[in-house]
Amino acid sequence: MRLTNKVAIVTGGARGIGAGIARCLAAEGARIGIIDLDGPEAEATASSLGVEAVGLGADVSQETEALSATEKIVGHFGRLDILVNNAGGGGPQAMTSVGNPFTNIDQAGWEDAMATNLRTTFAATKAAIPHLKEAGSASITNIASIAGLIPSVLIPAYGAAKAGVIALTRTLALELAPRNIRVNAICPGFLWTRAWETMAAGLKMMVPEYSNMEPRDIFLDVVRRGTPLGREQTPEDIGKLVVFLSSEDAANITGQIISVDGGITLKNVSS
Repeated sequence: MRLTNKVAIVTGGARGIGAGIARCLAAEGARIGIIDLDGPEAEATASSLGVEAVGLGADVSQETEALSATEKIVGHFGRLDILVNNAGGGGPQAMTSVGNPFTNIDQAGWEDAMATNLRTTFAATKAAIPHLKEAGSASITNIASIAGLIPSVLIPAYGAAKAGVIALTRTLALELAPRNIRVNAICPGFLWTRAWETMAAGLKMMVPEYSNMEPRDIFLDVVRRGTPLGREQTPEDIGKLVVFLSSEDAANITGQIISVDGGITLKNVSS
């Protein structure tokens, strides 16, 4: 097992991509701390991992809550080696910016998208760094998005926030390298999420051929048309790369932005 005796925090780890990441880390021997807005579900996911794990409810877009949750996890395990900044997506206001063009987004939706997808990374990382420095060799993996790399209609606020995550990743990689803390980002492609369900509903109204299709079928059609490998991505696809980046196998990898997207960004570049 590549991560035996390591301790990892996964933000937004109660479900979806975050839960998939937590499962993959646990399968390689890591002990896990999950921080999520949904405390009971964070606890349930933690209890299902088959390793020593804790789940806490906290809003990591708030510095005080991110710090408190991090201190509780480090107090429980006695150390911290790995941080995975997965918290993101859309809060109640941020979701109003999904499926809308830029001119239809209000300030509340824009600011919530920034808080949910960028400020979470800032606050959780700031809370974790003192403990990661003590580890001697540590890793931060930020979950960004291909929306931060290529123009994405209907999700301009989300795309801007994820572009910020990518820029922050590179800055932190340089700043933390002297302390042997590696910082990388993963850009997932097409995964079926709540945000994608909302965006599919927007496409249903905008694209005539989608008018009689269910959101899930619209999503699968977008995957078929837009992904060279022709298949959607899964939480475990992301989790397996997180494991690699968190392990000593990736000891010389930092500041990298890696897409797990079935070739979507490659197709965008070639066109």
